[in-house]
Amino acid sequence: EAAQALRGNVAAAMAVITTDVNEQMERVLGPSTQADVRKAADTADGSSLRVLLRMACERSEKPLIVFLDEVDSLVGDTLISLLRQIRAGYTDRPTYFPQAMILCGVRDVRDYRMSMPDGEVITGGSAFNIKAESLRLGDFSRAQMVALYQQHTDATGQRFTDEAIELAWQSTMGQPWLVNALAEQAVWKTTENLDRTIAIDLERLRAAREALILRNDTHLDQLTDKLKEPRVRRVIEPMLMGAPIQGDESDVQYVIDLGLVQRRLPSKALAPANQIYAEVLPRVLSNVMQYNLHEERILASWQDADGRLNPRQFLLNFQAFWLKDGEVMMQSAPYHEAAPHLVLMAYLQRVINGGGRIEREYAAGSGRLDLLLIYGEQHMAIEVKVWNDKQADPLSDGLEQIERYLQRLGLSE
Repeated sequence: EAAQALRGNVAAAMAVITTDVNEQMERVLGPSTQADVRKAADTADGSSLRVLLRMACERSEKPLIVFLDEVDSLVGDTLISLLRQIRAGYTDRPTYFPQAMILCGVRDVRDYRMSMPDGEVITGGSAFNIKAESLRLGDFSRAQMVALYQQHTDATGQRFTDEAIELAWQSTMGQPWLVNALAEQAVWKTTENLDRTIAIDLERLRAAREALILRNDTHLDQLTDKLKEPRVRRVIEPMLMGAPIQGDESDVQYVIDLGLVQRRLPSKALAPANQIYAEVLPRVLSNVMQYNLHEERILASWQDADGRLNPRQFLLNFQAFWLKDGEVMMQSAPYHEAAPHLVLMAYLQRVINGGGRIEREYAAGSGRLDLLLIYGEQHMAIEVKVWNDKQADPLSDGLEQIERYLQRLGLSE
């Protein structure tokens, strides 16, 4: 990991890598001999790691297994050098090279070739064919998540209600970081919940979920960076619109491997991996638009005198906003094709402004975006369709789809 900042400077990067590896080996195998130190120092940059690992194997009575963590932080010639040295040592196993090496990162090794800073695609032959198998750290099952939360209950007496557990599962679908972060927000970072006699119920967990999204911790912030990648955009942008995926199978698998999306069974349609990602993705992509939505651009007369939501006035106000400012707002959208959808969601987010919430349903190829605006006890369903003058009028399909959506929600209008 320390070599990441050195980018394609092979000499400097390999010096850092071999120094760190040698320090770890000395903790396990004991101090290196002076002869070994001199031999490693005199080795050419393109062979130094392989020679270092060979000397470690010669000192060990047992075959070695080596983990290289954060290996996908390397790029360019440094990455190629490391992979080629591993490939060159393969035939010397186990006496003169580690019996097994595990490259740990967020991507499959087959995707490393896509990360050249100048856009060049490296087809480095055997350098990228060194793997025996790709293993993905799986998500928690529902039972494992329940068992984890039960450990908190056993230790403190504070329980999670069944409704809160179900919301936690739907919100995270077992994604390990989210499972832990959501519970931590609920039981440690929310001051009033530090009273362990208070049960974490549906509303308290929902508030923790919203706070977690707004916190935008490192894990969620990294999603923002991933969304800028062309391979990710080719999958996420049409999914937001309900359109067919534009990327190829390698793009789809890459985004699945990142944990951003999943295949819904039995249809195999691509959808966000969990409810938190379904919420974070459009929020991240519409953040700049929300900043540009000053109060004077949002008419406040969408409430009745009693403070309840007036759906008709709400839609009329949005229509007026769209005609006046929609085209300008779309210019700041990071995803051009999905700009209308993002402008709408930015508008909704600013209008409710913490007084309600939006639940979103979207999947690639569905031909629609479903939004449920919840304001107090009121529920307002919105079906978003794309009008394209080169295609048939979407109205008839939209009416059938909104009817099914309303039936699923139990709403009459």
